Amino acid sequence: MRVIGIDPGLRNLGWGVIEMAGSRLSHIANGTIHSAGDELALRLVVLHAELTEVIARYTPDAAAVEQTFVNKDAVATLKLGQARGIALLVPAQAGLAVGEYAPNAVKKAVVGVGHADKTQVQHMVRHQLPGVQFDGPDAADALAIAICHAHHLQSSQRANAAMLGRSALAARADQARIRRARS
Repeated sequence: MRVIGIDPGLRNLGWGVIEMAGSRLSHIANGTIHSAGDELALRLVVLHAELTEVIARYTPDAAAVEQTFVNKDAVATLKLGQARGIALLVPAQAGLAVGEYAPNAVKKAVVGVGHADKTQVQHMVRHQLPGVQFDGPDAADALAIAICHAHHLQSSQRANAAMLGRSALAARADQARIRRARS
């Protein structure tokens, strides 16, 4: 299963694609989409077009986006929210389910500590994806988001398998009771 992680940003939107096979993760690609200029609408168009191209090229099966934190500058937060809207819209348009994670949840999933710094996160991403070369810090963050989502998907798959196993056991027990009642 391929997972794309997206670190939303208006000037620099990071993306990273990984593949998971069981519990094994491998790096597929990563990059940063840059938008420039003063006109917000045109910058959003660039983010939309280039992220659409990335998803078409790497055909992920799932997507994850980092949640926006609110800071003191309301205008900057609003602009970041618009970039985040693009980061949510594009995978949804491609038919992907999109997971959303708080920055601390990503750090905890990748490093084990919710308040890790960027160098610790990058170190652990390199550890989990040997040989990876980051396009930049935003791409490294996007890979961490993808890893976080992969861990959550793996946990969900294990839980579903356990539930199916229990359901199968319960069905067999019911069938055995029915056979005993008939005899």
